[in-house]
Amino acid sequence: MKYKNIIFKIDEHVGVISMNRPDVLNSFNYEMADELLDSLETCNNNQDIRAVLIKGEGRAFCAGQDLEEATRKNGPSIGEIIDHTFNPIIKAIDSIDLPVICCVNGIAAGAGANLALACDVTFASESAKFIQSFVHIGLVPDTAGTWTLPRLIGIQKAAGLMFSGDKINAKYAEEIGMIYACEKDEEVSQTALDFAKKLSLLPTKSIAMTKKLLKESHSNSIKDQLDLEKKYQIIAAKSEDHQEGINAFFEKRKPNYKGK
Repeated sequence: MKYKNIIFKIDEHVGVISMNRPDVLNSFNYEMADELLDSLETCNNNQDIRAVLIKGEGRAFCAGQDLEEATRKNGPSIGEIIDHTFNPIIKAIDSIDLPVICCVNGIAAGAGANLALACDVTFASESAKFIQSFVHIGLVPDTAGTWTLPRLIGIQKAAGLMFSGDKINAKYAEEIGMIYACEKDEEVSQTALDFAKKLSLLPTKSIAMTKKLLKESHSNSIKDQLDLEKKYQIIAAKSEDHQEGINAFFEKRKPNYKGK
């Protein structure tokens, strides 16, 4: 697929996906959604790619849905937009066997905010803002926001932000556990990329299983979770990377992991 609405590149072992509609604050239309999904599939199918970074070009991360597309005559309905754009993207991020890092460089509003929170590890610049803006146009949160946000910060804070549509800054988002880290504006992009590169050199097969364990912990009993940990630990213990880690430990050298 030829990309017109995103920029996709491979930086060492990291697939870097940049939403590239800066004139509309990287808001989603069908075309950008298709391209982002295609790039995620490319990352998942390329054995050289062992981590993913999602970011936005220009002064925003993502302002959510392009309202021009949503309101134009004979345009897609809200249900069609959700089925085409936001639900498939969240499912792809959730199911990909790679760590997905997010870099929020500016405004993240509505579906854009919830996209950022759906990633595995999220960095944001000091000037970034998060807004659950749905209420301001009489809508309800989507893009898995009502699932993700309360699990990150609790029901009370999630309800307050979603009911009010209040804007919060990245420092506060970090303090309440909404994001992993708030970084200086001029450093956040490189910091997020460096973190993605760091993960890409680790045993990414075990990271993928850890990702699955964290997801299942939301619904499992402690007994079920213990059983699942045992299942994945047995698989991990048979991996090439585990053996490489053991060999490197005894040989007093840096391990060379391959994600296998």
